[in-house]
Amino acid sequence: MGTTRETILTELKRRGHARADDLAKTLDLTAMAVRQHLYQLQDEGAVVCCTSPSGRGRPAKHWELTEKADVYFPDAHRELSLDLIESIRTLMGKEALDKLVAHRTEKQGERYRAAIGDGTPLKAQLQAIAKERSREGYMAEVREAGDGDFLLLENHCPVCEAAKACSGLCHKELSLFQDLMKDKATVEREEHILSGARRCAYRIHPNSD
Repeated sequence: MGTTRETILTELKRRGHARADDLAKTLDLTAMAVRQHLYQLQDEGAVVCCTSPSGRGRPAKHWELTEKADVYFPDAHRELSLDLIESIRTLMGKEALDKLVAHRTEKQGERYRAAIGDGTPLKAQLQAIAKERSREGYMAEVREAGDGDFLLLENHCPVCEAAKACSGLCHKELSLFQDLMKDKATVEREEHILSGARRCAYRIHPNSD
């Protein structure tokens, strides 16, 4: 992130919102130069342009950060997660950590089952799961493998560092998918980010009638 972009984001974070002209004065740039950066950030989903009444004239335009801009600012979630995992393991033991992971998986299962519903075809079930996973940050999608199987692909792992410290997270993830699909298909993990793959990939093989 360039210095100008960094300053724009920092100013919007500090002020809450600002006009391009005001940002230009702070950066000692032209308003057009600032707008070019703002338009790029808007394309990335990091900022949004809003309007507000301004007397009898044209509505005033100002810029605000979106939730996607959070990635540009310091985030201690990773360190906090790792510290909590290690503290639980040290103070309470591996069994307690396993129970917490199992509880997390149980809550995920409840959400996924609610999203799937009853009597839903396998492909629609997988698409519903992928939608829920994407909301959690996994960038999930479903593809047909061409041999009657389906692939549930996860192009990002938002808990990768935590999973490195607690292997139970990945184990429970696979077990959860197998349990959700047990009446309609078998599930195998073919690619695994923690094993060096670009993504996690699950092959879903429909059961024979």
